[in-house]
Amino acid sequence: MSDDLEIPPTAPDATPRAAADRPAAPQPRPRAGRGLAKTAAYLILLALALFAIVPFSWLLLAAFDEQASIFVKIPSTWTLDNFVNLFTNQDGLRLIINSLIYSGGATLILVVVATMAGYVLSRYSFPGRRTLMLGVLLIRVIPPTAIIAPLYIIAASLGFLDTYYGVTLVLASWQLPLALWLMKGFFDTVPLEIEEAAWVDGATRLQAAFRVVLPLAGPGVGATALIAFIGAWNEFLIPLVLISDPDKQPIALGLFRAYISYTQVDWGFLAALSVVYVIPAVVFYVVARRALQQSVAGGLAGT
Repeated sequence: MSDDLEIPPTAPDATPRAAADRPAAPQPRPRAGRGLAKTAAYLILLALALFAIVPFSWLLLAAFDEQASIFVKIPSTWTLDNFVNLFTNQDGLRLIINSLIYSGGATLILVVVATMAGYVLSRYSFPGRRTLMLGVLLIRVIPPTAIIAPLYIIAASLGFLDTYYGVTLVLASWQLPLALWLMKGFFDTVPLEIEEAAWVDGATRLQAAFRVVLPLAGPGVGATALIAFIGAWNEFLIPLVLISDPDKQPIALGLFRAYISYTQVDWGFLAALSVVYVIPAVVFYVVARRALQQSVAGGLAGT
């Protein structure tokens, strides 16, 4: 009876074959190289940050140190005598006022001229337009030291030496090429159809330019003003050549004079003057940055 009982063959085990048929799971890539590269990048950034922070740390510490030296050290006693000396005995206020006159006047002139010229170059097409733009940009490429002698001769012939308006005009004209290209680029981003719609509604070309195009190009005006002010505030070579009257020198020349006028440098006074020199540019940057953000938000809302 047992011979008639047929035992069915067992099904082959498919598990090994199925495991062999399945694609291999992707192996994780080695991350040791990536981690090493990231660590090296962070170390380089840390070194650059320290390289930039250490001089500012010395300025801040030495400005409030009565016995400041060339070495970085925490003051034993914190004092404001360096700033008092700057404004009472060293004509620091006059240096700041002169710099504000030069920088503020150059910024105002540059914004007005660059805005009008940038609109014309963006909206009008005339023969020689591209050549004119490239020629204006070429002026900015020329090193300032290469044109100091001709600049001095021209300024002397026009009566610009030792005058507020002369230095202001030269500073504005030196920053004009970059500002002109910047404003033209912002006007190019404003669609012409928006201006044409204003014309259809009865606005003149001048009204459309001031009421429609200019608000939308507001970030360009803010950026141009920022570049003009900081460039004029930091300019050293042009005032050095055009100004010989100590009463009309800007703060940049005051820093230079404080460093070379004495056999022994007063590091505390020099640090205090440097801190004061940095503050207006930083304040203007913060104000212009907020204006840029508001202009961008208004432009997006208007579109």
